[in-house]
Amino acid sequence: MEQNKTYTESTGLQQTEQEIDLVEIVRKLWKNRKFILRITLVFMLLGVLVALFSAEEYTAGSTMVPQTSEKKMSGGLSGLAAMAGINLGDISGGETLSPKMYSKILESIPFQKELMQTPIKFEEYEQPVTLFDYFTNEEYKKFSLGGAIKKYTIGLPGVIMKAIRGEKKDEIYKPEGIGALQTLTFKEKQCVETLQRLITLNLNEKDGYVQLTAAMPEPLAAAQLAERVQTLLQRYITEFKIEKVQSNLDFVQERFDEAKREFEQIQQERAVFKDANKNIYSARAQTQEEQLDTRYNLALSVYSELAKQLEQAKIQVKETTPILTVIDPVTIPLERSKPKRALILVLFTFLGGFAGIGLVLVLPSLANILDNDKLRKIVIE
Repeated sequence: MEQNKTYTESTGLQQTEQEIDLVEIVRKLWKNRKFILRITLVFMLLGVLVALFSAEEYTAGSTMVPQTSEKKMSGGLSGLAAMAGINLGDISGGETLSPKMYSKILESIPFQKELMQTPIKFEEYEQPVTLFDYFTNEEYKKFSLGGAIKKYTIGLPGVIMKAIRGEKKDEIYKPEGIGALQTLTFKEKQCVETLQRLITLNLNEKDGYVQLTAAMPEPLAAAQLAERVQTLLQRYITEFKIEKVQSNLDFVQERFDEAKREFEQIQQERAVFKDANKNIYSARAQTQEEQLDTRYNLALSVYSELAKQLEQAKIQVKETTPILTVIDPVTIPLERSKPKRALILVLFTFLGGFAGIGLVLVLPSLANILDNDKLRKIVIE
């Protein structure tokens, strides 16, 4: 019982001390309410400046539904190839590309390098400007208060490190004989990072549609970028999807061209022989004519069969080609997506209030640690 009593008394004492501490904190905050209000007003003013002078951004996009046709080719080509000693096996309609991979295509270096060379028409420039020049050339860079504040606050360590290391050269070492290895210059890397930030691709697996968005400082530029990304994405998906059936089409086309040349050659030889031996009925001439007819019929059969298989291969390529059905096309945005000025002002106001409260609570302890009388005078005890 004595232990329980002692525990109860100690618990009650702790609660009383917590209540006293809480009352003391509230009292201190109330005494320094003018200081907190001034800090809040300063942050509000800063928020107004950031909201007014931040770079505008417009977002355009489209909604697409992936559609493909999956079928298998007939086995006629395999039989024909077997006649020539070639075993093709079963030729399927191409590799299946999951819509989940679309974002990886967008992030790929070949896609980004082709995209950054896209000319975009801006309102303030007479001639179209490539995305690479627009994002890397100092001539096209605009001042942004929000960007400047971010650069010299959150990004200050990066600025210092850049100043220490010096300006990076926009050249890379590429030795001879490395083939088709992809390389990026420093400016290209900067452009890729910017484009990846401005372009987003969201997959709705439940409803089965893909939503593409692109952001730019001008509404027309945003629409142009979104349309270009949509076109490039369709092309890259198509090239990946029909790679196998396209290889089959190329093979059939080559065989068809060879059979056509051989058939035309035999046809010409047969015609010349018949013209030269119209009135000759020797056994030797008849034998040669039969041999030419046999070669002619065989060449005609192969040529005709390959012509059919060529048309089938072309149809297969068309059937396998994936289609991104656009259900919501790209339109020029009428309203900006950024900056959200009201939200910025609210956030800076709350930030100012928390900063003022934090200073009231922290400055006395900091003044005692530093033994600084000026800091003690700022906050009323």
